[in-house]
Amino acid sequence: MALPYKHSDQNKKGQVEEMFDNISPKYDLLNHLLSVNIDKLWRKHTINKLKPFKPERILDIATGTGDFAIAASKRIDAEIVGIDLSEGMLNVAREKIAKRKLGDRISVLKADSENLPFEDAVFDAAIVGFGVRNFENLKIGLQEILRVIKPGGVFYVLEFSKPVKAPFKQLYLFYFKRILPLIGRIVSKDQSAYTYLPESVEEFPDGDNFLAILAEVGFIQNKCYPQTFGIASIYEAHKPKK
Repeated sequence: MALPYKHSDQNKKGQVEEMFDNISPKYDLLNHLLSVNIDKLWRKHTINKLKPFKPERILDIATGTGDFAIAASKRIDAEIVGIDLSEGMLNVAREKIAKRKLGDRISVLKADSENLPFEDAVFDAAIVGFGVRNFENLKIGLQEILRVIKPGGVFYVLEFSKPVKAPFKQLYLFYFKRILPLIGRIVSKDQSAYTYLPESVEEFPDGDNFLAILAEVGFIQNKCYPQTFGIASIYEAHKPKK
């Protein structure tokens, strides 16, 4: 299992929370710098896929600093609830939401994606951007998301994946394993966070493997849309109507 702090006695959930608390002040800067802002385009593509379903209430899991929730609020007239383990990340999200005067549309709270503090079937849709690979137990997290979505609701996941075609695969691996951790360490001052990132992506069951897991926990009509030579993928899944 990929872990941020390999010598820590904490479980993965505790280590992920600590890591994001540590890097939260520099997270947005690094995220956009290291992705050359292409992450914004991926989020836009995901939200454009969600928009035709006209959800009135959206759950944003692993909301982090709120980028996905804020982007969704620009295109979809809905109430958005964001949850995250890291209070440090949520504090940044709250500042951004207040600055944009979106407090009546977006609320955020500290919560565990594998033990969601919501009743069954209360959201029309759920989204998660670059968060599912941080779940300690992927299947339990997905089962919880399925539980809180209404029958017939939709779920979108935006997550890093592994390119398979040369020469882009080799260029990507060099950047992801050599350049990204170096820049991340210098800017964030966290020695482990940006080493954990490529390790967690390498370990994550992307593509058809993730579609199979979605089906196993009960989602249907599952699809994968690779983005930018396979650097990331958008996954679409639906909760059965009955």
